[in-house]
Amino acid sequence: MRAATAADRQQATVRDWSRVKLTCVGVFFCLAWLGLWSRAGYLQIVAGPELAEKAIRQHLASEVDKGARGEIYDRGGRLLAKSVECEALFVRPREVTDPDRTAAFLAKVLRMKEQRVRQKLTSNSSMVYLSWRVGDRTAARIREASLPGVYFSKEYARFYPNGHLASQLMGFVGVGDVGLEGMEKAFDTRLTGRQAKYVVQRDASGRRFFFDSQGRELADINGHGVRLTIDSQIQFFAEEELEKAVTANNAKAGTAIVVHVPTGEVLAMANYPFFNPNVGRGISPRVARNHAALDVFEPGSTMKPLLVAAALQERVVRPTSTFNCENGKFAFANRVIKDTHSYGVLPVNMIVRVSSNIGAAKIGLQLGSPRLHAYFEKLGFGRPTGLPISGEGKGLLRPLKAWSPLDLATQSFGQGVAVTPAQLAQAFLILANDGVYKPLRLVAEPEDAQAKRAPYRVFDVDVSRTVQRMMREVVHEEHGTGRTARIPGLEIGGKTGTAQKAGPHGGYGNKYLGSFVSFVPAISPEYIVMVMVDEPEPSHYGGVVAAPAVREITLRTLSYLGRMPESVQLADGAAAPAVPPAASATPAARAQADASKALSVADKEIMEIAQSTPTEVKTVEVHAVPNFSGMPLRRAIEILVQKGIVPRLEGQGLIVNKQSPAPGAPWPGDNKKEFVLWLSRPS
Repeated sequence: MRAATAADRQQATVRDWSRVKLTCVGVFFCLAWLGLWSRAGYLQIVAGPELAEKAIRQHLASEVDKGARGEIYDRGGRLLAKSVECEALFVRPREVTDPDRTAAFLAKVLRMKEQRVRQKLTSNSSMVYLSWRVGDRTAARIREASLPGVYFSKEYARFYPNGHLASQLMGFVGVGDVGLEGMEKAFDTRLTGRQAKYVVQRDASGRRFFFDSQGRELADINGHGVRLTIDSQIQFFAEEELEKAVTANNAKAGTAIVVHVPTGEVLAMANYPFFNPNVGRGISPRVARNHAALDVFEPGSTMKPLLVAAALQERVVRPTSTFNCENGKFAFANRVIKDTHSYGVLPVNMIVRVSSNIGAAKIGLQLGSPRLHAYFEKLGFGRPTGLPISGEGKGLLRPLKAWSPLDLATQSFGQGVAVTPAQLAQAFLILANDGVYKPLRLVAEPEDAQAKRAPYRVFDVDVSRTVQRMMREVVHEEHGTGRTARIPGLEIGGKTGTAQKAGPHGGYGNKYLGSFVSFVPAISPEYIVMVMVDEPEPSHYGGVVAAPAVREITLRTLSYLGRMPESVQLADGAAAPAVPPAASATPAARAQADASKALSVADKEIMEIAQSTPTEVKTVEVHAVPNFSGMPLRRAIEILVQKGIVPRLEGQGLIVNKQSPAPGAPWPGDNKKEFVLWLSRPS
């Protein structure tokens, strides 16, 4: 009985421990589940937002990207400047473990001085760029080396596919894709690509594989393009002929401008010497300077057509007015004004044709300082033309109160006033556009402020046409200073200029600027072609150094545009052959053709005077036949036309050598005795 009781007690004890174990296990699992649920609740409810943000940062990253710089085109859509994606190499100096080894390797592959590379690797900056443009092969070699602290970034490099074509006009960009000169600087805001911050999603290895709704694919961050009025082919013609003119005349530099008169658009703006903007480094500011819009010079004799237009507009002179040119020396205001040749009495058209400084000075003195200064302002002198060129020069036009009588005389033939080539082109554009101001334009798209400038009239149509005819004589008539610009079968007008440059110590030195401005065609011009050659040697006359270049630019431009005429219409309506018949004739035949040509010129002058209104011809009261010997042909014709006589002309030239009837004889009456003038060239 006792033994059974002990066994029962032992069994009960074992049974009690099993219950405890089960209870403990149950409690443990309950606590574990409670802890897990508590932790899950904490992570979901309390720490959930913070953890979600951390998870997003691990898989999503924000990046900053910059768009490509806009492209620049010519008027026909030909590419002038473009940005191409390239790799830039930079280092983080604090991460470089072996500066000597790294510097030696990078200097070799980048072809840089090792000392310079080492200085950058040991600098205190957090990041230093070594090269903004690294070729694909070089980049591959650097990546294979796995150099600590050396990294690549995507950048854009500016590329000019035509090399030096229009280089001074285009300008170039610097570090950070910033425009530094020319159109690149003027339109930097429009051309520069915007920066955009966008979000990308990455996988566990950090590789980007997804763009969200803020991604770059939907953002327009590239810069906008610019289309110029320049024609790259005409620009090429201008640059090539300008280079020939400068090098052939041992000159320092040169400028050429071609303008389309009906629109005012600049088709070419060339400067020599050239430079290649693709080089990027070591560009001289002087070579990169756009001399056509920034440099000022005294225009010299190219001022004379503008002066004459102002004098005709103010009715101070008439086309038939004459001035005594003092045989080449005119003492005025304690100075002596000189001509290159000795001339006596010359009409206005001959003053322009032979480029008489004395005649121009006398016209200016007759016009007066207030009116001449006012016309200079109307023509745009003393202020920038408004072309979108950074730093455009405004020239030099002194205030009216600072003018002395000598200043008036000298500025009448282009000394004492300074203009840029662009300003001179603008002034001649007014004259070519029948006297109406029309702004020069360089940009076709976007529309610039120039296109919105209101036109205004400076000269009357008849005044402009009269001066255009005078400029035609400069090229096509006897003694014209621009005869080297002649093109068979095409009538063009022009004006030479030979400006003496100021010396380094004041006054005028022995350096010159030769220039030539032409109208194509001469009457109602469609194009203006202008060439300037700076410091030519040994000859410095515009008709010698600049006019031939204008001729070649005109020929090549008209041929390219398909505008070369088979025949040309003269001012009086007669058609001239495209190729003179004397070109392939015998010497005797050529001489006869030359004589006929001289007579046709003189006959034309007779018709011009005979068809003039009475107010346009100075009345001459002569009771007997005067002595015409040594008198300019035009003056002799003025006197004879007043008497109703149309003379017969013999010989060549524009100076009367002898006459019939003799001096002192009575005027021919109703018997209609023929009046003959024999002509000769001045000695």
